[in-house]
Parts: sequence; structure tokens; C-alpha cells
Amino acid sequence: MMLIFDATQGDGRTTAGGAPIRVITDGVMGGVSSAEAEVEDVDGRRALRLRGRVRLENNGGFVQLATDLSVDASPFSHLRLVVRGNDETYGCHLRTTDVQRPWQSYRQSFDAPATWTTVDLPLQHFTPHRLTTPFDPRRLRRLGLIAIGRPFEADLAVHTIHLV
Repeated sequence: MMLIFDATQGDGRTTAGGAPIRVITDGVMGGVSSAEAEVEDVDGRRALRLRGRVRLENNGGFVQLATDLSVDASPFSHLRLVVRGNDETYGCHLRTTDVQRPWQSYRQSFDAPATWTTVDLPLQHFTPHRLTTPFDPRRLRRLGLIAIGRPFEADLAVHTIHLV
């Protein structure tokens, strides 16, 4: 097991390399979605909580928590998230050194109920988006948890992220 993030250890940085976990919105491409994140207690657990509004105006449509990594994930089979949401579906987007364009990634969606839950995302189920290169877990360099593609209120709390 490799710990990527633990909200009880610090201020919103990964434990794998110490990179900050940042909020990124569609504003980088002219959209008008908005979001913020902070470390807080959520239903008895310390968590990094993303709150925002996803809007589709100006070709927008996403808010996310993202961090850079430099990890060989090949010894692992799953990405494990301990999350609490608002009964919405979110995405996990991974990037490797094979990804060259901002709109490219390897994607898998997950449901985030309004209670704390453990979500296991099999690495073999991450599918390429706007690229043809298969996912290579040896080259993992970025992880994003994202609310995308439709107008809604995002509320996603992240307690831990592991490779298992």
C-alpha cells in the first residue's frame, strides 16, 4: 500500500512527494465555474473538502482537486479513495508522461454518497480520453478528482488516497 494523501497529516499536500493539491476550474479556458477547498472536519473525519459550482457557460464545465505526482503505480492494482460527497458522481482523472495535451487523461467515474465510503478504482479500468495510448501505471504523474460535464453543486470531501 502506498499513501498518496492523508488529510490528518498536514495542510492539503500529498504525502507522496509533498506536492500541493490545488483547485483548478474551467476558468483556465474561459469558463465560469467556481470552487474552493479547505482542510476541515467533515462528519467526524479530517478531510480536504472541495466545494464549487459547475457551470457550462463559455465552454466550461469542471472544478477539480489536482496534484502532481511522480509515482510508479505498477506494483498496485487499485486507487483507493475514502470520500464523502453529496450523492453525485465525480471523476478521477490520471495523467502519465504519455499525456501531452491538457484535455487528455485516463478516466474513471465514482459515486460519492453523503456518508463516508471507501471507493476502489481498479487501475486497469482507467480509460484513455482523447488519446490512444493505453494507461501505463509506471508513468503516473498527476491525479485529479473532478466534478465535470453538467451543471451542479460539487461537494466532495477526501480523507485519504492510497494505491493498493
